[in-house]
Amino acid sequence: MEQHYWLMKSEPDVFSIDDLVRLNSAPWDGIRNYQVRNLLRDHFQIGDLAFFYHSSCKEPAIVGIMQIITTAYPDSSALDPSSPYFDPKSTSEKLPWLRVDVQLVHKLTRPITLATLRQHSEPLTDLPLLKRGNRLSITPVTPEQWHYILALVES
Repeated sequence: MEQHYWLMKSEPDVFSIDDLVRLNSAPWDGIRNYQVRNLLRDHFQIGDLAFFYHSSCKEPAIVGIMQIITTAYPDSSALDPSSPYFDPKSTSEKLPWLRVDVQLVHKLTRPITLATLRQHSEPLTDLPLLKRGNRLSITPVTPEQWHYILALVES
């Protein structure tokens, strides 16, 4: 089975790396984009690794590494009217949204900021995060990009 790598964005005031540190594992829910839903459904595998990325904050950055611990399953938050992820078009018979569970591998002691990643745009030229107009909350990371970014973490 081929190892896949991902970058998964969360706004820290919604769900932060510290929340994941406290919980150790949690569902990654609230995906309401069909392209991302299809990634979860068709490509995510147990054992895949992902960068945890804080977005929409003062200093966007990769702040941790996590592992995918379930395959995609229905995201019941779409059915809960009190959830920020409620989808009035979803029903228990027709629930199009999926989530996976993630587990903390480790929190980075030094976040890798978006500015730092941009300084390395040549080797990371195809990293979706650095492409203009990319707003997807989950994007693939190639093995080469994954290892390059890990080297930045360790430098």
